[in-house]
Amino acid sequence: MMNKYIKKFIDSQLIIADKITAFAGSMKFVYISVAIFGIWMIFVEKDPWPTLTLVVSLEAIFLSTFVMIGQNRLSAIQQKKTEHEFHRQEAELEENTHINEQIHDLAQKIHDTAQQIHDMTEDIQTKISK
Repeated sequence: MMNKYIKKFIDSQLIIADKITAFAGSMKFVYISVAIFGIWMIFVEKDPWPTLTLVVSLEAIFLSTFVMIGQNRLSAIQQKKTEHEFHRQEAELEENTHINEQIHDLAQKIHDTAQQIHDMTEDIQTKISK
């Protein structure tokens, strides 16, 4: 029960991180940031630079963290896809090897049968010519 709760909590956190990253990577975010910082610099603070530097630095830290979370998730997904593809190809190779062995066995049987027919034909010709 606890593992299910933890998994749901982690999934919820990742969904939130993905939504924040998607929003932060949009032009809407740029426009809102420009508007907020512009209004703040013009109307709220007389000397906005020390505080602005702190706010923008913190924003960059958090946004880069969200981007890394997203990249880690994508990397994990890609790794699982790669592993799945590897196992699929291994199974396909094994199946192809089995089919090739069956083809080889069938070709050998055809060759043996053809050789028997050839031998029988020679025996018949030898008996006819006597």
